[in-house]
Amino acid sequence: MNKMEKELVIGIDVGGQSTKLGVVNKDGEIIAQTVISSLQEELIDYINELTKAIKGLIAETTEAGRVKGIGIGAPNGNYYKGTIEYAPNLKWSYDNEGKPTVIDLAALVRSFTGLPVTVTNDANAAAMGEMAYGVARGMKNFIMITLGTGVGSGIVINGQVVYGHDGFAGELGHTIAVRDGRQCNCGLKGCLETYCSAMGVRRTAQKLLFANPDKPSPLRSIDPEKVSSKDVFDAAEQGDEIALEVFRTTGQILGRSLADFVKFSAPEAIVLFGGLARAKKFFHDDMVAAMEENQLQIWKGRIKVLYSSLKDSDAAILGASALAW
Repeated sequence: MNKMEKELVIGIDVGGQSTKLGVVNKDGEIIAQTVISSLQEELIDYINELTKAIKGLIAETTEAGRVKGIGIGAPNGNYYKGTIEYAPNLKWSYDNEGKPTVIDLAALVRSFTGLPVTVTNDANAAAMGEMAYGVARGMKNFIMITLGTGVGSGIVINGQVVYGHDGFAGELGHTIAVRDGRQCNCGLKGCLETYCSAMGVRRTAQKLLFANPDKPSPLRSIDPEKVSSKDVFDAAEQGDEIALEVFRTTGQILGRSLADFVKFSAPEAIVLFGGLARAKKFFHDDMVAAMEENQLQIWKGRIKVLYSSLKDSDAAILGASALAW
C-alpha cells in the first residue's frame, strides 16, 4: 500500500426493515453511506444487493483511501463464528420450510468482496459505537438497548462487550416481560420485544383500539392490520388518548425490565437507541417511574437513562466498523 494511502473500513448495520452501510475513516467519520432494503425473501437477492452496495461505496471512496475490511452488526449475529443464527425478523434467513436458520454471513460477504469480514450482534455494534463516539464515551459499565423492529441489547462490563461462551450473550429483548404474554417470533411468549419494539407498539395500539370501540382516534382511519408505530407517534403528537396510552403502557413495561437488567450488571447507565427512542417524550417519565418503583434501594435514583447522541444508525455503523480495524 502506498504510504500516503489512508486505510478505511466499512460498517454495516443490518436491521429488520433496512440495511445501512457506511465507509469510515480512522477518525470515526462516516465519509460515504447508503441504504438497502432488508425485506427480501431470498438470501441470494439480499446478498446480491448488499455486495453491490459495498462495491459501490468502495468505488465512491477510492480517492479517500483503501477499504481494508468490513464489520457487520446483525440480529442474532455471532462474533465467534461470523454467522447469524435463527433471526426471526429477517425473511431471507429462513429455510425452505419457512423457519429461521443459520446463515454464514461473514463467509458469503467475504466470497463476494474478497475482504475480511467480522460479524457481531447489531446491539453489540451499537454499544461499541456509543462507547467510542457517543454518550457512553469513557464508561466501562453500561447497557445498550436498541428499540427498533425488535429489541436488542449490548452489555458492556469493565469496558468489554459481553459475548458469553457461545457468542450470544445479551438477548435481553427475549427476557419475559409479561408471563404467558404475547407470542413472539422466537417461539416464546411474553418477550420484552413483543411489547417495547415498533412491532410491540403496533400490537398494543391494535389491542387498545379493539378494547375501546367508542373512543375516537385518528388511528381508526387506518386498517388495523396496517397501523405502524409511526402512525401511533403521529397520533400522539395530536394528543390522541389511545396513542398516548400506548406509549404509557410501553414505558411502564420497559421500565420494569430495565430495573431487572440493573440488578444483573449494576451499570452506570442504560442507553436507549433506535427508531422508537425518538418517541421518548411520550414514554420516558412512565419508564423511569416504573424502573425506580421496581429498583432495589441501593440503586434507586443512581442509574442514568440516556439516549443515543449519534444520529440515526451512526452508532451501529461506527460500532460495526470498529470490528474491521
